Amino acid sequence: MSTRYAALLRGINVSGHRRVPMAELRALLTDLGHTGVATHLQSGNAVFGSASGDEGTLGAELERAVEEHFGFRVDVLVRTGRYLAQVAEACPFPADRLEGRQLHVTFFDRSVDAARFASLDAAAFLPEEFRLGARELYLYAPDGLGRSKLADALARPALNRGVLATTRNWNTVARLVEMTRD
Repeated sequence: MSTRYAALLRGINVSGHRRVPMAELRALLTDLGHTGVATHLQSGNAVFGSASGDEGTLGAELERAVEEHFGFRVDVLVRTGRYLAQVAEACPFPADRLEGRQLHVTFFDRSVDAARFASLDAAAFLPEEFRLGARELYLYAPDGLGRSKLADALARPALNRGVLATTRNWNTVARLVEMTRD
């Protein structure tokens, strides 16, 4: 039985650095034995089918393959299509009424709790807001991520120490949900 997964590669193809052509990423995933491989955009989003049920093992396997093939290390989070659908359903903001650039999801490699963000004065950033899920953080940034002071504050190393995180806008999240449907 094959499960659909999304691989979220962190920090590739940004300003010409750490280039990972999507055709080569698709070939790499296929060479690893995965099926139904496809990519979305040029920013490190791939979907595939696998009989393995372990997101961590799949992510580590892809990290090793990328490093061997491209010569640099890339952090990879792998999530099931079911998990992505649950993230979309649980969105605490009105995603259907917002532009994709206004809503983002930061995916973490493990559960995070509110205590991690307790030092942040959320009211000081209004109308921007964030909400925590189990292994994700939802960010509403009405003027987009590039102008978001809250996004900058949430990205501070002190808040993210010991946690791997990668962010996708809502359009990408929705597209990955579609692409990973069983």
